[in-house]
Amino acid sequence: RTLTQPPWRRLSLSRLASGTTMAEPIRGPYRELTAAALILGILQGVVMTAAFVYIGLKLGFGLSGSTVAAIMGFVLLRGVMGKGTLVENNLNQTIASGINTASAGVVFTLPALLLMSVKRPELGDFELWPMVLAAVAGSFMGIVVIIPLRKQFIELDRLRFPSGIAVASILKSPGEGAAKARLLMFGSGLAAIGTIAVNLGLIPSAIDLNTSFGVPTWLPLAISVSFANLGAGLLSGRGGLPFFLGGALAWWVISPVITHAGWLPTPLNAPSDAATWAQQAKTMYGEMIRPLGIGMLIGGALAGVVASYPALKAAIRSLSAAAKSGAAGGGAEELSPKVLYFGLGGSVVALFFASLLSDPGISIGTALVMAGAGTLWLGLAGLIVAQATGATDISPLSGLALIAVTLLFAITGGNIVASILIGLTICVASNQCADMMSDLKTGHLVGSRPRAQQIAQLTVAWVGPLVAIAVMFLLWRQGGELGGFGPQSQLCLDSAPGCLPAPQAGALQAMVESLESGKAPLDKYAAGAVLGGALSAFPIGGLGVLVGLAMYLPFDITFGYGIGCMASMGLQKRYGPNWIGDRLVPVAAGFIIGEALTNLTWAMLQMAGVVGGGGH
Repeated sequence: RTLTQPPWRRLSLSRLASGTTMAEPIRGPYRELTAAALILGILQGVVMTAAFVYIGLKLGFGLSGSTVAAIMGFVLLRGVMGKGTLVENNLNQTIASGINTASAGVVFTLPALLLMSVKRPELGDFELWPMVLAAVAGSFMGIVVIIPLRKQFIELDRLRFPSGIAVASILKSPGEGAAKARLLMFGSGLAAIGTIAVNLGLIPSAIDLNTSFGVPTWLPLAISVSFANLGAGLLSGRGGLPFFLGGALAWWVISPVITHAGWLPTPLNAPSDAATWAQQAKTMYGEMIRPLGIGMLIGGALAGVVASYPALKAAIRSLSAAAKSGAAGGGAEELSPKVLYFGLGGSVVALFFASLLSDPGISIGTALVMAGAGTLWLGLAGLIVAQATGATDISPLSGLALIAVTLLFAITGGNIVASILIGLTICVASNQCADMMSDLKTGHLVGSRPRAQQIAQLTVAWVGPLVAIAVMFLLWRQGGELGGFGPQSQLCLDSAPGCLPAPQAGALQAMVESLESGKAPLDKYAAGAVLGGALSAFPIGGLGVLVGLAMYLPFDITFGYGIGCMASMGLQKRYGPNWIGDRLVPVAAGFIIGEALTNLTWAMLQMAGVVGGGGH
């Protein structure tokens, strides 16, 4: 009889999974959506959002905090309070990751305005609160758009959602929660020590292997001394290897070919001379490699739209089925469709007002078109992101945002602020789609009620955008007159260890400026789009987008990340997947949290005048 009950009513199985014997009586209602889970999830989400804004500006991609939140949930809910259940901890991690997911959407888009304002101060005078309103609207829209697809993706298509499965495996092993927490703290402490040493100049921010091994300077070999970078590679393993290969393609194949073929505006006459190479590398990156990468992002994303057509039809059927279920009174499993439609309608209205107020030149008609076009593209973008994440854990987030900005640039007649506002909304919403579906996969595996997870995530959807935007401005202001991130930052110009390249925002800046000037390198965009579309034919979701992304990052970061991927693969072959989940994942997560929080603390100390010098 137990097996015939819905997942959230399998109390005996849930208690077995959480480490409780059948002999222990169940007293009172089973703990799930509690005040403790809500408060702990919010606190963890705020901390991780702040940390991952820094990571997004440095590495160019976002991360999920579900693993860290699940481990800490065992320590606090179970270890300190002694009352936490498996599904209560799942609600804690759902809330934390739902808040944190706004970090990527913000840092991929909004910093582009600040980067452009260095040379054009008028762009830095945009009203902030319409941007906040757009980000919050996107956070709610991403949740309500994707909820009706839960049955299709999880129960019918049975997409894997690797991160969702990994978090479920952690939740099912509460006996090891304390050990994993100690490993997490160890990794955080080690990363904090290393980061402080880099910021103080005691160790270099990058290890140059060209000199050590006598490799010519036109074939860059440098590794960033970054625990966060290494940790991200360790967590990704084989799935992140295409990202490293994309960087290798850019800097070990395309770059030397361009150099020696003389395709640069100023031919490189002495490729063995380090100073000459450094001078030409900037031109090659800006005029060759980065435009190709942007084209690959767009081509990969468009190929994903085409490939998703069958799933789009299934999504429409799922929406119809959800409406019929609600009319029949069967809304216990999911939120009522009326609630979802109301949430989506409210978000669209908020997006309309944000569009209207983003710039005095936006008319009511244009704002209506912007809100409508943004919502339609969001539906497709959310579908693509959820599918790609479900298959591979790789999200083509940035490519979809670039397409949104390009479309809105045309709709608004070249209004930069309004276009980036919609790009911000799409980026935040798409990431929410992926995160919500991954969390629902975890809940499906551990016996949580989908309705409880949906209510929890909708309750805190407004928190993440506020924290992410506040931290982004903190990091921008602390860098001095030229700002705190981006290739024009004083830190980056001085090659300081705290340089944050903001690669995603830099790519968006380059595209907007090229569209505005009418001098877009269309030939390189087109060539990149063909390559990105061709790569998408491989059975790896988002491959074209991933390789394109690697083309804007400094290669020392990509190289360090690749070393982490290969180390993870070797350790898994040596010790097995269980050892990776039990030992390596907590340490790698600690590397990320430790470096990010240390650098955020360093930034605040610099602003207070307590410490000086380079670095955050």
